[in-house]
Amino acid sequence: MEYARKRPRFGERVDGYDIPVLNEREIRAASGILFVMMFVAILVAVLKHDFLLLKYAVTIFLADILIRILVSPRFSPSLITGRLIVRNQMPEYVGAAQKKFAWIIGAFLASVMFALQVVVNSYSPITGLICLVCLVFLFCETAFGICIGCKVYSLVYRERARHCPGEVCDAGARHAIQKTSKLQFAVVLGFLVCATAAVVVLHDAYRVAPRELFGG
Repeated sequence: MEYARKRPRFGERVDGYDIPVLNEREIRAASGILFVMMFVAILVAVLKHDFLLLKYAVTIFLADILIRILVSPRFSPSLITGRLIVRNQMPEYVGAAQKKFAWIIGAFLASVMFALQVVVNSYSPITGLICLVCLVFLFCETAFGICIGCKVYSLVYRERARHCPGEVCDAGARHAIQKTSKLQFAVVLGFLVCATAAVVVLHDAYRVAPRELFGG
């Protein structure tokens, strides 16, 4: 019992919330940091066939996620860095339970990646697929505020997650500014058609190597 009292609590108690919560803003910042790290490492591995940076990135990613789950999010290096970056922004609180579940999924994927990439020192379609999944998870979190693991949480536990980013878990009508009209859909479709046509028409011109602007 004494150990339980001393053990760091997962999530924070905040006035007005009856469950432990975390700051979504620093989580998104941390996801952005990890995304850039993993993306650059994967790019180097693909383009140069050099896996050294990826091995370091996978090790750092796994260690950071395990600290969040096994110790406390308070001591995760990426979350601490994210907190420093967004310290002047108003916190956006989200339920800690679904975030922990999402991070457990991340830890599982990172563990498999670590075993295959670092311990076994191999690469295969399995490691490539796991890298892609991790990048999608991190990108959706940092760019759109969408926690894919949190959505899986609701399916697994058969209960709605509480205090999701933007309160997306709570049923409610969209505001007028959030609605998309048929004309707006048509604009997006038209833009894609024009972009595709431009690629076809300008392909040869764009392939010409650029000249040095200040060259002799």
